[in-house]
Amino acid sequence: MCMNCNAPTGRRVVITGLGAVSAIGVGRDAYWESLKEGRSGIKKISSFDTTSYPCDVAGEITDFDPADFMTTQQARRIDRFAQLAIAAAKLSIADAELEITPANQSSVGMILGTSLGTLCYLEQQLALLNEKGLKRINPFFPTSVIPSSAATQVMLELKIKGTCKTITTACASSTWSIGEAFEAIKFGKSDVMLAGGSEAPITPSVLASLGSLQLLAQPEGSPTTCYRPFCKDAAGFVLGEGAGILVLEELAHALRRGARIYAEIGGFGSTTDAYHVMAFEPSFERPVAAIHAALAQAEVRPTDLGYINPHGIAIPDSDHGEATILKLALGEAALQIPVSATKPMTGHTLGACGALELIGCCLMMENEFLHPTINYTEPDPICDLDFIPNQGRSSKVDTMMSVSFGFGGYNAACVLRAFDGV
Repeated sequence: MCMNCNAPTGRRVVITGLGAVSAIGVGRDAYWESLKEGRSGIKKISSFDTTSYPCDVAGEITDFDPADFMTTQQARRIDRFAQLAIAAAKLSIADAELEITPANQSSVGMILGTSLGTLCYLEQQLALLNEKGLKRINPFFPTSVIPSSAATQVMLELKIKGTCKTITTACASSTWSIGEAFEAIKFGKSDVMLAGGSEAPITPSVLASLGSLQLLAQPEGSPTTCYRPFCKDAAGFVLGEGAGILVLEELAHALRRGARIYAEIGGFGSTTDAYHVMAFEPSFERPVAAIHAALAQAEVRPTDLGYINPHGIAIPDSDHGEATILKLALGEAALQIPVSATKPMTGHTLGACGALELIGCCLMMENEFLHPTINYTEPDPICDLDFIPNQGRSSKVDTMMSVSFGFGGYNAACVLRAFDGV
């Protein structure tokens, strides 16, 4: 079956567990409280000296202790992005109250998305090699530096024996991974899938390279206010680290074990532009097609959507393109649908952002409250949508869509529906 197949066949897929590790909270409840309150996790970088960098702030996770989720010995052997993935996976399994046993482990799988993978670990090991010589390199370097190492560590930790793989489609990676996991269950390849993304991009090389491209915001005042997507004074994004993993289940499987159901995945669409590494193709045909594919598979009309979570990277050309894409894809309905960006709170977590945003969608649907777009100052006239500025609002929403757009021309859209009990 193709990823964008619109045929009304296959099994229903629901979300039963949420695992969030972010700068605004570790665990579902802490993450939700920050989203609801519009609380930013962006602060001065503490993990290395940023004196010479044009941007010295990020969404660092300062309250994460690997020892809460793994042994100290294991934590020393693996990259931070793998540590975050293990934590998010364990949180999601606990939230779903799912037990993985020898009887079911072959029908449980995992798809993890990441953009940069083990770059943090690679930088650390190369620095050790240059400064202190060969004998200081971690002997587990060969198995820890490959991008699939986080998925491998989760698989080993949870004893998962079903489909397990890593995909990288830039900043669309975790939305794409959730879409592939959805299709794996829908068409009978698995009963349960862990899906999402993990990223630890706050490193000297990433900060330097993105800064040299003038993509990062340069704070002039409080770090918490510098990330301003869809505003007239948008001036770039701020990096964030984090992981988001969701438990997806076939509906009958979830019902048999009495699982709590957050939402149902209705549809997924993905396309590529084949145009440019950092810009939308001017007609916006392919990102619009991804949205249309997700809506069609979910059998949802634009007027049925009650909320959209956008990509929102605060680069004016990108924000203008995204607003135009939503208007082209949804027509007049786009102007009536509430929209709010999560990244000004978490920072841009690259390959993990879509998963954290879909977790937010599940929590907004459950709590009947839409989180705000914080730091929303003077509106950009081209970005004339309802961005829920600065203060969240109570609203019961039955259908939501989250979109992700990755450098290189990767487009992904996922539609969630409230579970109707049928």
